[in-house]
Amino acid sequence: MSLHISRTGRPLVGAAGLLAAGLLLAACGGGTGYGSASGSGNSPETTQAAQGAVGQSVHTGKTDFGKVLVDSNGKTLYAFAADSPGRSNCTGSCLQYWPAAKASGAVSHSSDVTAKLATIKRSDGTTQLTVDGWPVYTYAADSGPGQATGQGENLSGGLWWVVAPSGTQIKSGEGDADGD
Repeated sequence: MSLHISRTGRPLVGAAGLLAAGLLLAACGGGTGYGSASGSGNSPETTQAAQGAVGQSVHTGKTDFGKVLVDSNGKTLYAFAADSPGRSNCTGSCLQYWPAAKASGAVSHSSDVTAKLATIKRSDGTTQLTVDGWPVYTYAADSGPGQATGQGENLSGGLWWVVAPSGTQIKSGEGDADGD
């Protein structure tokens, strides 16, 4: 692959960035993202957890879509439409782009979070955070707090939605009633 130079003599770095983003999205879009036919997904066992953080704390953060749930690092949390309450269907390469929000022990939260927080045990033995029963994830392309670049994306076999403090999946770009 060669580096192209613009008329001004500068490398076309923006084009390279767009190419890299396109490759990331193409990699996410391959396959169904539903796991194996043998049903090796997650156990529907749910641990009810609400206080006393051990590795995970849920807060709210402001994005272009209003107030949303964020992890202890300030990264936006997403729900996957292909999941169901108590069961994650994001496995394999899906997890490279949509890391499961891991939690161990009880999960703490700020006072403005009204959603029910709990955990499920994934088939790989890790424990994943759930919001109102739905497994939640961060997005690898979000580099920090306030970003929600995965909102509404149709990748890895389904749509991805940011989650409001009430636990509602925000399915538009309009923000949430809990939001502003």
